[in-house]
Amino acid sequence: MLARIFRPVAFQARRTCKPPVRMAQTLRMLATVERNTPRQMPVSREKATPASHDRATFTIRNGPVFSGKSFGARANTSGEAVFTTSLVGYPESLTDPSYRGQILVFTQPLIGNYGVPSMARDEYGLLKYFESPNMQATGVVVGDVAEQYSHWTAVESLGDWCAREGVPAISGVDTRAIVTFLRERGSSLARITIGEEYDADQDEAFVDPEQINLVRRVSTKAPFHVNSPEGDLHVAVIDCGVKENILRSLVSRGASVTTFPHDYPIHRVAHHFDGIFVSNGPGDPTHCQDTVYHLRKVMDTSQVPVMGICLGHQLLALAAGARTVKLKYGNRAHNIPALDLTTGRCHITSQNHGYAVDTSTLPNEWKEYFVNLNDSSNEGMIHKSRPIFSTQFHPEAKGGPQDSAYLFDSYLWSVRKYRQSQSDFRPERDTKPSPLLVDLLSKERVGVAPDAPARRGVRQAQNVPTAAAAAAA
Repeated sequence: MLARIFRPVAFQARRTCKPPVRMAQTLRMLATVERNTPRQMPVSREKATPASHDRATFTIRNGPVFSGKSFGARANTSGEAVFTTSLVGYPESLTDPSYRGQILVFTQPLIGNYGVPSMARDEYGLLKYFESPNMQATGVVVGDVAEQYSHWTAVESLGDWCAREGVPAISGVDTRAIVTFLRERGSSLARITIGEEYDADQDEAFVDPEQINLVRRVSTKAPFHVNSPEGDLHVAVIDCGVKENILRSLVSRGASVTTFPHDYPIHRVAHHFDGIFVSNGPGDPTHCQDTVYHLRKVMDTSQVPVMGICLGHQLLALAAGARTVKLKYGNRAHNIPALDLTTGRCHITSQNHGYAVDTSTLPNEWKEYFVNLNDSSNEGMIHKSRPIFSTQFHPEAKGGPQDSAYLFDSYLWSVRKYRQSQSDFRPERDTKPSPLLVDLLSKERVGVAPDAPARRGVRQAQNVPTAAAAAAA
């Protein structure tokens, strides 16, 4: 890959020196980038505003008020204030559906220095540089923002991106003091106000995303299909806010995926698939009672392999009969150590969650798989006799380390084994995606734009799931 992007050239020294400008032009011609990268600017959202550089305030409910400068949309917002210690990967973090409804505070002092990339897609039709088509965080807080950026994939600045997405952002605040408060008091409701002084009477206007079923907002409103040219496996993904790299991690390993809305009765069509995957997502897992019920029915009626990540891990635990708890300030970083209790090995993991599974409530047929070495919270569980496991951290890690990416291989190994056992028992069984299914379904998420009318997606969802099940059969 690097050889295609930048090709070293041997220079022969000459006695005559060329002017510096001439040499710069020569070097610029020798440095090449991928020619097939789309460079067009992305489409603006309905909530887009001109970039604001007004005075701004960041207010924590029943806490301190921080004054700074706006660099995003000219709009006010409120949500749950959380922080991430990730050093890089702000395009991926801000488009992660797990951050829906949250104001994201970056501890890294300087954010935005490599700009924002284009909406280019890879060979599978998935976004190369983002985890969803839109910015998911409701607000951005940084110590210092880079107004000038430099990177060969960049097409706009962080501030322009926030303005185009209608997301307010503030810089010039003491993020160390903010994080100290959040660590001591826990994740708190907060507001970003542009061009106005803080008014204590507005405290009642704080929006608490924990009271909202955020999964319903980020989940696809109708099934979509991503085909894999690498193999013949077929996996059903329950979309609670799935990241693009989770889909890529499955498709690149030979599994075509059909992604269903979070509340689709997956147990009715589980026998048409080689495996079931439960994705990440935002908010309180107890809001997803329909998903929990359907997962419980799957585990009661089928031997299909199941894997869950992040919120998917919590939903599987609820379906198994365990409970979840809200953490004081959560884990959001790219360098959190998780111990594999089956091998004794420690993995550095990427994480983004505010809830965890209470392992003391796990039924006897389950055991703890991973444990967080920072706060001893649960990081995974595994069934003692069936091919079902889940992790709280993100093995696909975009961004973050790839230590635990092998878990996708482990899951697909059990998927292939299950497929083979079913073929031996029922030779006529065929789970390959039918041409009708591939042609009928969308190739990307349906009705998930933050400003898209909900009724549009619901109308589509009423018809397409039935057709998807029929095509899969």
